[in-house]
Amino acid sequence: MDIANLASFGADSTFEADIAIVGGGPAGLTIVREFFGRPTRVLILESGLLDETPNHAALNEVESVGEPRSDVQRQRRIAFHGAQSSTWSDDSQPYGVRCRALGGSTHAWAGKSAAFDEIDFQERPWVPHSGWPITRTSLGPYLDRAAQALNLGPNCYDEGLWKLIGIKPPDLRFDGDGLRSFFWQFARSRIDQIDVMRVGREFVTCKADNVRVLLNATVTQIGLTPDGASFDGLDVSTIDGVRSRVKAKVAVIAASAIENARLLLASNAVQSHGIGNGQDLVGRFLMDHAGARVARFDAGDAAQVMRRFGFYGVRQHGRTHMYMHGLAPTPVLQERLQLLNSAVYFMPELSPDDPWGAFMRLLRRSSATPLQDARNVLGGAGVVAKGMGMKVLASSATPGFLKEFIVNAAIQVNPNLVAEEFQSRGMPHRLSSVSIDAIAEQRPDPDSRVRLSARTDRLGMPLAQVNWRINDDERRTIVQIARLARDAFARAGLPTPVLESWIDEERLAQGHIIDMAHSAGTTRMSASPASGVV
Repeated sequence: MDIANLASFGADSTFEADIAIVGGGPAGLTIVREFFGRPTRVLILESGLLDETPNHAALNEVESVGEPRSDVQRQRRIAFHGAQSSTWSDDSQPYGVRCRALGGSTHAWAGKSAAFDEIDFQERPWVPHSGWPITRTSLGPYLDRAAQALNLGPNCYDEGLWKLIGIKPPDLRFDGDGLRSFFWQFARSRIDQIDVMRVGREFVTCKADNVRVLLNATVTQIGLTPDGASFDGLDVSTIDGVRSRVKAKVAVIAASAIENARLLLASNAVQSHGIGNGQDLVGRFLMDHAGARVARFDAGDAAQVMRRFGFYGVRQHGRTHMYMHGLAPTPVLQERLQLLNSAVYFMPELSPDDPWGAFMRLLRRSSATPLQDARNVLGGAGVVAKGMGMKVLASSATPGFLKEFIVNAAIQVNPNLVAEEFQSRGMPHRLSSVSIDAIAEQRPDPDSRVRLSARTDRLGMPLAQVNWRINDDERRTIVQIARLARDAFARAGLPTPVLESWIDEERLAQGHIIDMAHSAGTTRMSASPASGVV
């Protein structure tokens, strides 16, 4: 596989391929893998480099005219998204999290994966504009292939998972409350046993003579023939504005929900309103998962809650896969209460006197309270020692087969412990309590959209102007599932969580709801051009 930087070629160079893939993220790279070993010439155009850089990340800047709006939301976004990417900033990306580097969003994600439910595909009278032109059943074989691509285990996300885990389902169920078990699993890296999958890092280890990767190659225009009937090439630029041209038979636009819409709208040399935008639909129906922290348990209840709603291991084909347990409203309850599909999950919270964090601050000489940090380190010597062990496990000097054996065995014995390592990227921490987070789908809203801003980036491209909307349907769903979970715990005699005040008092407009960086919808799929782009 040839991997090159566009800057190493002269201006006005021409590159030819059978298929050009715009965007080297997980979608684009998965498509490329389908052509390994075939005569088809594939060219990947990645705007960034192998890793994120501040200069390339600046091209991700958006102009936000919608949600999130409040300071509380902003602080929540920074706490939730800030540690995941070395270049992300709430100032430049007040909506969304995009990583401009080979591997795309997997530079920042947590590996958390689940398939859509049957109800997600259905037209629901209480959800305007709902319904897909395909069925959940028709996707079955493709979901299994997607699971293989992401190094996942079985595509099972409901009560059937208990059998795969090999344990009896808990006697205490929440069916009577209209809640069901829902599971997520985690995409594990094939090359780093204590990390989630980073698609770009895995891709560069592949061999494929028919594939070429151009880094530092930002597509600035999709060309059409003069009559607008056919694709006619791509204009690309380096970060320094050196321009070239790509000729291909087919272009696959896989640059994210925001960038796809931005690029289609900006490619207006032939079709004045942008490509595919004859019905003014490109950029509309911007959706995300609306997420919020809704409740928390007392510290003394944390261990009991995580034993039930923590992590489980499933053994398959010599590997152990990790699943996370949550709760979701049943389809019957969704219809009865006119709710959107949603779920709650349970998150351990870091202790303020976490010894590993204190140890690292002292090591880097960045501690504002060195005496207190020293006390925390001495009081948590076991956690620090464990951190040293994780460093050894992550070392290239430790054989891969030994790492794999240790991690698989650990998931079997204590999946909650391993989950902590994945979430903290291998660094152990002392936990103080458990919170409940809620996540809800969004009602498709045509006024929630991506447009072009009057402002431009350093390459002269209009910024994406994002008007992401949170509607009362999302707010009401999040409040409702939080209360349902609390009441179900109380009736079951389990520790009862304390709701966040805005949930408890049903102050919907003051909800601390943020985007989960799961942008979708801007090139909506439909059975008719009158209602969709794809």
